[in-house]
Amino acid sequence: MTHESLVDDGWAETIELLGGEELIAGSARETKAFLRPRGVRSATDLLRLTLAYCLGKVGMRGVVAWAAASGIADISDVALLGRLRNAGPWLQQLIGHLLKREEEGLPKGRLIRILDATSVAKAGVHEKKNNGLWRMHCAFDLEREQFDFLEITDQSEAELIDRVPVVPGEIRIGDRAYLQAERIAKVMAQDGDVVVRAPWKNVRWLDANGKAFDLIGHLKSCREEVIETPVWLGLKKGEPLKMRLIALRKSEAATQEARRKINKEAKAKGKQVQPETLIAAGFVILVTSLDQEEFPSGTVLKLYRMRWRIELAFKRLKSLIGLRAPPAKDPRIAKPWILAHFLIALVTEPLSQELGVSPP
Repeated sequence: MTHESLVDDGWAETIELLGGEELIAGSARETKAFLRPRGVRSATDLLRLTLAYCLGKVGMRGVVAWAAASGIADISDVALLGRLRNAGPWLQQLIGHLLKREEEGLPKGRLIRILDATSVAKAGVHEKKNNGLWRMHCAFDLEREQFDFLEITDQSEAELIDRVPVVPGEIRIGDRAYLQAERIAKVMAQDGDVVVRAPWKNVRWLDANGKAFDLIGHLKSCREEVIETPVWLGLKKGEPLKMRLIALRKSEAATQEARRKINKEAKAKGKQVQPETLIAAGFVILVTSLDQEEFPSGTVLKLYRMRWRIELAFKRLKSLIGLRAPPAKDPRIAKPWILAHFLIALVTEPLSQELGVSPP
């Protein structure tokens, strides 16, 4: 988005796509982002300045100079900085309005969501030295090809499969980070199903009798390309969680490449690779709560392959929308910076679909 697109007819269209001036102004009042027209005449003008700073490359002083020259606002960079510090809840609410509006009129089939997170670096030498990150926890609606949930945290908060509120009947898909037995149990208790990639360790594998299940031994003993067996995940409290384990044997080339990467990473860290890890590298291992008759193993594997859609969405967000590390250390500035990019992504994605624009 350029400064020109924030003053021409395209800006008026953007306002309508965001819900109109009345909704934007009401949301700004409710979140106390815009209460008085001091230097900025309206909430929509404040939104225009916010997006110009967050999506542009001229910095705060450049935005202030552009706003004055364009007759949009007469405000100092210090005053605009103060306004931006209060913009986070407002932008989050505007995103919420967009997501809610997109849900209206949708058919009530099973919702399929992909869960994942992406991150950008925090500003500051200290944060960079300590790998400080802003982490964006997202859910991606597979049918609509759009994000339908966003939460921003720092690096101290992990990816959690139950972070996103459950829609009864939904199917949520996640990578290895989401194999969390207790949290999967919470999703299933709310009538949600899961398809999660599984590491061979970091979970208590049990058999029907509650005894330890030898996953690696089972994989070694089977010769089929696709292996399926019932398993139970041990919980800290309560009955074990019954699941289906589905394992797809990789090609020889893919297996060797996976093992090469594992050995290279271990060598760089000065660690010894466990033999079980190298065996597991020859398989794509999934666990799912989906019914076997309705979702045979081949269908479950196809569902998991759809994870690339959210990875592609993250790439579009960073390459096309231009999401990069926020320049400010202050979380009250950094979070609006990130939210502004997601807001524009939600506005532009439906347009690209209507125009038949293929993703890069």
